[in-house]
Amino acid sequence: MPGAPDLFVVCKNCRNEVSPYITECPYCGTRLRKRAPKIERDGRVSDKGRRPRRRTSAPRLSKLRAGEIPGLRGEHTGRPWATLTLVVLSLFGYLLLFAVHQGDVALVGDPGRQWWRFATTPFLYANAWYELAAVGAIGLYGWLLERRHGPWPVLALFVICGMGGAALEWLIDPLPVALGGNGAALGMLCAWAIPDVGARSRDEDYEGDLLGTAVIGLVLLLMPLAVPDASAIAGFAGGAVGMVAGLLLARARIH
Repeated sequence: MPGAPDLFVVCKNCRNEVSPYITECPYCGTRLRKRAPKIERDGRVSDKGRRPRRRTSAPRLSKLRAGEIPGLRGEHTGRPWATLTLVVLSLFGYLLLFAVHQGDVALVGDPGRQWWRFATTPFLYANAWYELAAVGAIGLYGWLLERRHGPWPVLALFVICGMGGAALEWLIDPLPVALGGNGAALGMLCAWAIPDVGARSRDEDYEGDLLGTAVIGLVLLLMPLAVPDASAIAGFAGGAVGMVAGLLLARARIH
């Protein structure tokens, strides 16, 4: 007879026959249903008010790429190979000066036709403290930039601010001396910090430590006063180029 209530139901746990109007098995305490059914005056069990259970489909993610975390975009979450390459070459450059004279491989005096010195001089350091400050900043802000924009802006900033800063020193000073990557370090620092400075001026959230960044930047700017091998011209030029690059990268990231 349609609509007639069941005389009993079978508990799935203890297999005993129990009343269809209870929510828990009196023998083993197993939950049979969330709530007792509504009984009409004629003794029929009413299904009114029951909502059919909807099956929620699990979210589908695209196939993970190499180095990608589930739920996050993985374009720049891999190993920062550009920054690591620059740091390792700088460490070897410090050791190289123990074997050869800096005048033979770095920009110390007129390079003549040895234009390749503009490319090697940002990797060379004759002072360990200078190297610690410059290479530490390149490693830190290069890594942050590479996470945000990828490896190519990091390499471009090193070439323009480091090697280009040494070339500018040679154009301005008749007896140029430019060792190390203080220009490249300031370029990467400014390129990373400029978007956060703009966000702070607009009272928006930003991710960086601007106070610590300002202290590191001041140390790099004043480094030529303590280390004559560091070029002040390359440092200021690298910082200026980094500011412009930071604005361009921030605009490109928005669009």
